Amino acid sequence: MTTIQNILFPVDFSASCVAMAALVKRAAALVGARVTLVHVFDLYSHDAFQLYVRPLSEVAEEQKNLARDKLDSFLKSEFPIAECPRILSSGDAAKHIVQLAKTGGFDLIVMPTHAGLFRRTLLGSTTAKVLNDADCPVLTTQHAETISPRPLEHREWVCAIGLDSDSQRVLQYASQAAESVHANLTLVHVIPASGPDLAVQLDLQEPLQSAKKEAAGRRIKELQRAASSHAPVSIAVGPIRDMLTDAARRLRADVLVIGRSPASGVMGRLRDLSYAIARDAPCPVLSV
Repeated sequence: MTTIQNILFPVDFSASCVAMAALVKRAAALVGARVTLVHVFDLYSHDAFQLYVRPLSEVAEEQKNLARDKLDSFLKSEFPIAECPRILSSGDAAKHIVQLAKTGGFDLIVMPTHAGLFRRTLLGSTTAKVLNDADCPVLTTQHAETISPRPLEHREWVCAIGLDSDSQRVLQYASQAAESVHANLTLVHVIPASGPDLAVQLDLQEPLQSAKKEAAGRRIKELQRAASSHAPVSIAVGPIRDMLTDAARRLRADVLVIGRSPASGVMGRLRDLSYAIARDAPCPVLSV
């Protein structure tokens, strides 16, 4: 059974992290998990002039103490120190977060993305690196400052389901996680469509699209049997990103589950389409 007992919340003291606090608290309340805050600081982000007048070790110790004080005072009312541990580290933020999640037994990482052109500004960012390298699921949202978490009683999840060999893993996780929080789960499968005039294309290829839908339906039934899932299924034809984000918006989903590659590699766990979905989704995206 999928369980989330320990949530890791990396913070950089930004407005996005402050806005993300409500979502983290809601996630922890839903699953009864403990939240740990972690901040990774740059040990050498000081004024270079200081190195000429003071020993490096002294400057580094000062940086560490400043970071510790800032971390201990950050979001104290939302996450009391007595209940929510705080971990301070220095170095490459993404590497430390991924390693801590692995060695510390964390079941979920919750991170905000930052506003702007998602693919351009996030690809080299800490969040993107964590998405590519973390073994555990990662919950992100670009809209933390504008999305208010829905009441605890509102529990609608959408899972983007494919037909490949990894789809059973994604479906099983989504099904078990949704069940654990008593959420309604809807599966959405999108048959890609291309061409400048989608309406004409669908009209000309209606028999072919119908056959694809039937084949997809059969395959999804197999996946649901294997994953012990009984979720309702919606099969759409069109641009994958648009169809998934529209479904999440229509169903008022508070989570959209998408799959990542189960193993990181040269190309990473995510592809451009996954970034686009995370960028445009009207709700938080859980990448598993």
